[in-house]
Amino acid sequence: MSSSSPLLSVNTLGRHLSGRWLWRGVSFDLQAGDWLGLVAPSGTGKTLLMRNLVLLDPLQAGEVRLEGKTPAEWTLPVYRTRVMYFPQRATAFEGTVRDNLKQVFGLDVYRQHRYEPGKIEAWIDKLGRNPAEFLNLQGPRLSGGEAQLLALLRGLQLNPQVLLLDEPTASLDANTTAGVEALLYTWLGQPGRACIVTSHDSGQIHRVTNRQLNLGDFV
Repeated sequence: MSSSSPLLSVNTLGRHLSGRWLWRGVSFDLQAGDWLGLVAPSGTGKTLLMRNLVLLDPLQAGEVRLEGKTPAEWTLPVYRTRVMYFPQRATAFEGTVRDNLKQVFGLDVYRQHRYEPGKIEAWIDKLGRNPAEFLNLQGPRLSGGEAQLLALLRGLQLNPQVLLLDEPTASLDANTTAGVEALLYTWLGQPGRACIVTSHDSGQIHRVTNRQLNLGDFV
């Protein structure tokens, strides 16, 4: 892929629900290094657009391409390792945080990856948490904010190219939010990466993103 080619191309997407179009004709290109803020009034379907971008819901109109290839051309499992969706309500499984982080490497699609404790501990420290204590927390007992941190760490360790972050700091205090933003800035500074974020905090959108897309323009 040339440096001028988009990392992710979204062409004329549309979402039909309950007898009407929530939005249609949604088109944009995401370049490497972009941090795109997805904004719109509540109920416009920002989460539904993110789900469409990873085909958790089937596309009703339009297409998505990563580095010029459709999800089918990548194969869907591989595409989802490269374009990764982080829902607002994160899921934690039985076992410790460490167990949760390691569990994903049992999937065939991640067999070329490995758990890197030093990297994880440095990230946790950057988030303002004690690594030894956080890694030993029990997954089912995590607070909503702790589960969001676990989900972020679990995803970042897999080296995706595009992050789809749906209210990633909604359950976090101001200090931890600042740590998450700093960690994401560091991640985004590496080649061939971009992210899209939603947030009810308009200040955060203007603080961290380099451009915004108003989904309300496509209603």
